[in-house]
Amino acid sequence: MRADPIERVLRGLYSAALYLLLPATLYHLVWRGFRQGEYLLRWNERYAVYDPVEEPVDVWVHAVSMGEVNAAAPLVNALRARHPGLRLLVTSITPTGSARVRALWGDGVEHVYLPYDLPGAVSRFLRHFRPRRALVLETELWPNLLFGCRDHGIPAWIVNARLSARSLRGYGLLRPLLRRALRTLRGVLAQSPADARRFVQLGADPVGTTVAGNLKFDIAIAEGGDELSAELRARIGARPSWIAASTHPGEEAAVLEIHRQLRRRWPELLLLWAPRHPERFRGVAQQAIEAGWRVATRTLTRWPDAEDAVFVVDTMGELVSFYGCAQVAFVGGSLEDIGGHNLLEPAAVGTAAVSGPHLHNFADIAARMKAAGALRVGADADAVAMHLGELLGDAQARAAMVAAGLALVGEGRGALSRTLALVDPAPGAG
Repeated sequence: MRADPIERVLRGLYSAALYLLLPATLYHLVWRGFRQGEYLLRWNERYAVYDPVEEPVDVWVHAVSMGEVNAAAPLVNALRARHPGLRLLVTSITPTGSARVRALWGDGVEHVYLPYDLPGAVSRFLRHFRPRRALVLETELWPNLLFGCRDHGIPAWIVNARLSARSLRGYGLLRPLLRRALRTLRGVLAQSPADARRFVQLGADPVGTTVAGNLKFDIAIAEGGDELSAELRARIGARPSWIAASTHPGEEAAVLEIHRQLRRRWPELLLLWAPRHPERFRGVAQQAIEAGWRVATRTLTRWPDAEDAVFVVDTMGELVSFYGCAQVAFVGGSLEDIGGHNLLEPAAVGTAAVSGPHLHNFADIAARMKAAGALRVGADADAVAMHLGELLGDAQARAAMVAAGLALVGEGRGALSRTLALVDPAPGAG
């Protein structure tokens, strides 16, 4: 399919706007770099400047950040197991995503940052790596990237595709361009019927839009994760514990106050605290110290001891294992208008889950978990504290939620096999 005149005009306007904003990308990298030093590194990849061309990669997977990399992990692992000689490229945008790629696969896959969606950068990226197929995770809808795949003859799919009602409304003026970009795809493999409907509304081909399910249901515990959980449970002993996971700066004061309230009833209660972003590791530890508690961290002490009130999980890739050590979990990004984070992770390891009300990024999963009795949602921080307290004090209620969560995760598995059936390279590829 060749570009029509309207597409050329729309792409030209979109690309011109991006070039005008190009100085802002430098400002963004520097500004983020003051908070997280990794943003000051590897700028050549952001603008698609590479060493000499290598052999083409067989499959390119794009996962914007850590959550999407985790979602892609079952798919990447399955492709590597099926085709040991397959050359895989995994791109991300954030340093946390990059760190997670390296933690999961080391040098077993190639990794670079995805360049900005500038026509020249996209073309250099595709010419350099020459992927034989492209798998883009979830909601990464970059028009020049999708058009570039078509123009370079690269079959592309959106896999584990999700599109919230808010995101659909937010595309606004870009919708005519995105409609054409989506029609370049071989398929959209949606997480849910609602996601599929919204992609079709945005312009995806109804024939090529399939409900494959959510890869997050096919979660697997990282190697050594069970041993980590068992070791920490042994060290905690009979102490009650809860985990505040993937929290954002606007939720930190609420976590501290909730812990203060809960410790009035359980003076030995341990908080396992895993901030979403590495730049907040030191900050939350300092806040807990200033609140008057003894604090330990994963990197400094490895394990909490009997006198610690807060244990900060300041490492990457261990969250699921730490979920398995707590009686109840608060999943962050939900008290602030972030949209929530992966609610299936605590459910998959047998931990009762509580969240705040902002769950638009996980609306389908949240609805299914609530209906099954595997999730409690608080309207605000006080309600979250109430749910956490009730569950800490009621082992029977926790057990019911755990059973419901494990059953739901088990029933939801299968997205991986359905996705592989549609996107797996032919035997012998690579």
